[in-house]
Amino acid sequence: MDWVLTRFFLKALDTSSLSFSTRLKWFAICFASGVVFSILGTGLLWLPGGLKLFAVFYTFGNIAALASTCFLMGPMKQLKKMFEATRLLATIVMILCLIFTLCAALWWHKKGLALLFCILQFLSMTWYSLSYIPFARDAVIKCCSSLIS
Repeated sequence: MDWVLTRFFLKALDTSSLSFSTRLKWFAICFASGVVFSILGTGLLWLPGGLKLFAVFYTFGNIAALASTCFLMGPMKQLKKMFEATRLLATIVMILCLIFTLCAALWWHKKGLALLFCILQFLSMTWYSLSYIPFARDAVIKCCSSLIS
């Protein structure tokens, strides 16, 4: 019985069980919903008391955008790539920022802290995304260091 459940679970996590067009459609739907959530959250920022809604919508938008790539490469492969040595620190910081943004907005009721974590969330998500582009991080570091000096 355990073997059957394990096999079913592994097949469900394998992207090859979905056709390429299905994976592409769900990627687009998930990514687009993430963008819509983020934009909606930004719009809510300007309403009275909208900082809490901004933090929640922006965070869920980033989670949806991140989850969208699971449809392209599969959840297990995505997790393995996220926790490779080159992305480990960026992944941990990004996940912590996602969690702390929600905690600051919903439980701690600290608006300034929620906004700070949203900014850190953006920066960590950008740094994480750059890790998938060859030499992109090196180019950003070089560009920033040339601006400073």
